[in-house]
Amino acid sequence: MDLAIYDMDRTVTRRPTYTSFLLHCAMRRAPWRLVFVPLVVGSMLAYVAKLITRARLKEVNHALLIGRSISVAEMRPLVESFADRQVAGNIRPGARAAIARDKAEGRRVVMATASYRFYAAAIAERLGFDDVIGTGSVIGLDERLLARIEGENCYGEAKMRMVADWVEKSGLTGRHGHVRFYSDHVTDAPVFEWADEPVAVNPHGRLAKLAAERGWAQEDWG
Repeated sequence: MDLAIYDMDRTVTRRPTYTSFLLHCAMRRAPWRLVFVPLVVGSMLAYVAKLITRARLKEVNHALLIGRSISVAEMRPLVESFADRQVAGNIRPGARAAIARDKAEGRRVVMATASYRFYAAAIAERLGFDDVIGTGSVIGLDERLLARIEGENCYGEAKMRMVADWVEKSGLTGRHGHVRFYSDHVTDAPVFEWADEPVAVNPHGRLAKLAAERGWAQEDWG
């Protein structure tokens, strides 16, 4: 089976989703947590200064704006309402067209995103994706979602490892056909290099340069 693998933030979506998801949860569940926004900004500066990792940044901001733990049942309506908002106003027209084309070609359409899988999956389902590869979250025995990442943050080289792991667990090793991969960012270079048909979507400067050097397709999805 041929595959079409999509990054999400700024590829399928116009705007990134992670921080807006945390704010969405805080405003609807516990608006008082918005007092922690300056600390969120501080953690972002710490990441830029390379004092914390990208994965740790996610865990810190999750704890600040959602809490250290939340029941899965309480999280579910927050995820659903956020996904509805994203699909209504934050999806690139070209992404919808590409998804429709890939599905019409009989491809298995997969989202591979650094965003948390628990909310990316809700967006992907609404858009017709078949599978989702994303950053996992620890869920305790009491069915509470914790502000901790399970495994790796699905970003950069880790995303390639997680795609390869998904291929193996899906029984597609040595069996899948042509792979088309879409992303907007140069950090996805490992997956671009692995794919049969890399497509740089609305690429930023470094990716546009790399795509030109490698002869990869470049597309504007609006």
